[in-house]
Amino acid sequence: MNWFDKKIIPMLAIRGRPFSSPDYIFEPKWDGTRCLAFVDIDEKRVRLQNRRLADITKRYPELEFFEFLEENAIIDGEIVVLEGGKPSFKLLQRREQVDSKLKIDILSRTAPAVYFAFDILYTDTMGWITDEPLSERKEILRKISRETSHIMFSEFIKEKGEQFYRLSVDAGLEGIIAKKIDSKYQSGKRSSEWIKIKKRNTVDCIIAGWLEGEGRRADFFGSLVLVLLKKDEYVHVGNVGTGFSNEFIKSFSKTLRENETCKSETLMQNNFKRKVHWVKPKYVCEVEFLEVTQDKKLRSPVFLRLRSDKVAEECTIDQLKIEEKQK
Repeated sequence: MNWFDKKIIPMLAIRGRPFSSPDYIFEPKWDGTRCLAFVDIDEKRVRLQNRRLADITKRYPELEFFEFLEENAIIDGEIVVLEGGKPSFKLLQRREQVDSKLKIDILSRTAPAVYFAFDILYTDTMGWITDEPLSERKEILRKISRETSHIMFSEFIKEKGEQFYRLSVDAGLEGIIAKKIDSKYQSGKRSSEWIKIKKRNTVDCIIAGWLEGEGRRADFFGSLVLVLLKKDEYVHVGNVGTGFSNEFIKSFSKTLRENETCKSETLMQNNFKRKVHWVKPKYVCEVEFLEVTQDKKLRSPVFLRLRSDKVAEECTIDQLKIEEKQK
């Protein structure tokens, strides 16, 4: 298979706490859309692939990869929409949910994306370099590229992870990523060589259904039913009813109704005091919470965003075990 058409699952990170080490570098956690960019300068073509291997090229016409790179390459990075110098969930979701060419063109000007490049997997002159240490891959990326208006290097510091974490959080970022200096690029793997360190307790949940709203939200969903996978079973971890914008409530209510099923595929044994409208367990959302209760429920959950870049199979109960260890 030609390098340009190859499907590659990005390398992934485990979750951890702030630390310092001379064996690691520390980068900002941009919390955007993970994106591998396949750039063929010779043929003047670009392919952008997200974590789910979906092609998202048409959504971001403003990203000028031909100006950024000097030769054909595959790079790894994060697509972010900034507002006031900080990543914006709301604006990023608008970009991710639009398919109309006219709307894409408008949003590319009114809410332009920025691509933060942090790794490189392949170059025309060197071939595949995933087995090279991270420090060398970063040097190679710098040598064959230059920053543009919408594509930038994701800066990093060495050793001082705890200090960098505090600075990043104070600057309004979600956290940092720690990466071992000599780490190879392991497609689709999670290991202690890459560690995400977030300021909030968050978990990616499967949306199993919704409860009807009341008052001004009577025609829409009131809260979403959240589940996680435990081996081959679904575990109810609570419902989330806050954190939604009015625009999202209206648009996602329509999506939920279109995907409603007559019975639960996930929670047939659970009893709910109110009627639950079940949906196929395919939508993933990120939720912030204070803590996990003794009965494995999320305390004070707040909806952050849909995760169109993740699949339901990734939403396991092990996420909560990690959070418990960090307390």
